[in-house]
Amino acid sequence: MTESASVCVPRIGDPAPDFEAETTHGILRLEDFRGSWLVLFSHPADFTPVCASELIAFAGVRDTLRKSGCELLGLSVDSIFSHIAWVRSLEEKFGVVIDFPLIADTTGEMARRYGMTMPAESATEPARVVFVIDDRQFIRAFMAYPMTTGRNVEEIMRLVAALQATDAHGVATPAGWKPGEGVLAPPPRTQAMAEERAKAAGPSCPDWYFCKRELS
Repeated sequence: MTESASVCVPRIGDPAPDFEAETTHGILRLEDFRGSWLVLFSHPADFTPVCASELIAFAGVRDTLRKSGCELLGLSVDSIFSHIAWVRSLEEKFGVVIDFPLIADTTGEMARRYGMTMPAESATEPARVVFVIDDRQFIRAFMAYPMTTGRNVEEIMRLVAALQATDAHGVATPAGWKPGEGVLAPPPRTQAMAEERAKAAGPSCPDWYFCKRELS
């Protein structure tokens, strides 16, 4: 089996792989985040331009995420000393305080466990992978970007909000949904329910399987 074929990414609905890691905020474990949502993201390397732009962007939304019960946690294979120096440099040069922890995964073990390594891109550095982990510590979503392309943190925030709305209200969210917009009612599961929906057809329910409603 080739190295690339052996990489296993945790799938949606799987328990998040456990970890204990050295971070810029001390030793942290997955269990430390139980009861809150978590955005776990990897970046290839400290002191690189795309990664710097991403950390600055994540710092800009950190307070908003935290108000929604979601924490941020970054990861790369750089040393803890490199992380500390980089965080200090970002504050000095850009005026941005990175007040969320960064994991120093120097052996690459956690990156491999989470399927963050993409051998076709780099044999040692993780790609730009994002995992959204819920408050019960299950994987709810993940996405990956190549090393050349920075992530859109607004989309990550939207994704977290959509998942939380789904859990809280038992609904689904349409394409491009944002908080405050209408959501989608679950489709009927029986012919009788479909007939009932069809009778209620209107602007918010153009067909039996597609009905929008507002969140209360």
